[in-house]
Amino acid sequence: MSSTPEVLFVCVHNAGRSQMAAALLAHHAPGAVAVRSAGSTPASEVNPAVVEVMSELGIDVSQQFPTKLTTGAVEASDVVITMGCGDACPVSPGKRYLDWDLDDPAGKPAEQIRPIRDEIDRRVRDLLAELVGQPS
Repeated sequence: MSSTPEVLFVCVHNAGRSQMAAALLAHHAPGAVAVRSAGSTPASEVNPAVVEVMSELGIDVSQQFPTKLTTGAVEASDVVITMGCGDACPVSPGKRYLDWDLDDPAGKPAEQIRPIRDEIDRRVRDLLAELVGQPS
């Protein structure tokens, strides 16, 4: 693993779960971890309700946009965290994969997305402690 661990969050549309996870990890670990997110079939925009629930935490994802998953992004990452993309996620040997089984916020109102956001936040904090909390 490089001195700065690289984490890639992947879901289908890159409009909800992976955007929240990437924003939360970047927020909790500015500069300590390189963060990317992508989708196997990117949506045209980040889910507006996701933008709303993230702004409640003081995190602005309104300028983010869904990105197409590439093999290069996977190969550049130390840890790849999938969130319901199934077989669409490319597998690269030697990478660490985690699958976070989380509800898809698509079509849900903000009050149903907050618990998903909070669960992602908990998992992101655990991951961060594991990645940078260990002596190098």
